[in-house]
Amino acid sequence: MNQAESTIKAPNHVAIVMDGNGRWAQDRLHSRAWGHIRGAKVISSIVEEAIDLDIKALTLYAFSTENWSRPLPEIKIIFSLLKKYLIKERAQILNNNIRFNVIGDTSKLPVETNQLIASLEQDTSSSDGLNLTFAFGYGGRAEIISAVNQFIKSTPDKVPMTEEDLTNNLMAPQNGDVDLLIRTGGDQRISNFLLWQVAYAELFFTQTKWPNFNRFEFREICQQFGTIERRFGGVGPGQSYEHGSKLAHLNMDRELM
Repeated sequence: MNQAESTIKAPNHVAIVMDGNGRWAQDRLHSRAWGHIRGAKVISSIVEEAIDLDIKALTLYAFSTENWSRPLPEIKIIFSLLKKYLIKERAQILNNNIRFNVIGDTSKLPVETNQLIASLEQDTSSSDGLNLTFAFGYGGRAEIISAVNQFIKSTPDKVPMTEEDLTNNLMAPQNGDVDLLIRTGGDQRISNFLLWQVAYAELFFTQTKWPNFNRFEFREICQQFGTIERRFGGVGPGQSYEHGSKLAHLNMDRELM
């Protein structure tokens, strides 16, 4: 990283919709499963780049609630790739002080895979490096409903519910709001991903399909993010109501001349 790059402010929380695996494979006359296999190999390099950029949280959309409608053989391939990742990357996750977490409904996963998830979550629970979260069997609406129900169950006498209450009852509250949402594969939609957390996220859509996505494009997008003036509904530095009002009156006077 050169000095110019080091001055770019990286986002704290990046979320990625890893889309385009199946289409990437079909473009090459392969089965959709081949695309998932190639796509799984990309994850490690993106995680490494996130660490290099000092990103605090990285959430990857691996499998949505809607994906259960896909053909069973394809689902089984995705299951097996998750298991392989948990086994293969375990040492790297521990060595890099990564806190690993899975959000979503994993009840349909094989028992052994759920045991691997639980073990890695437990063994990294005190890690203070990158928060790496896989969204698997996940849906944003379901997460919000779950948070509301959990709040009601834990504090039945407290009303009304606040935004802070809901945030604290989400599946991974330690990650905070999403600063940057990236979607690969060309489609421009959120697809029920972290709906509460992306309220003020910057959205980047790339035509690159996930198996072709790499750490260099990831870094470039994060650098672009660092140049954005994030106003959160307010006005930028050096601007004010009075300044804007004067400009508006000046432009109006010109129009009336």
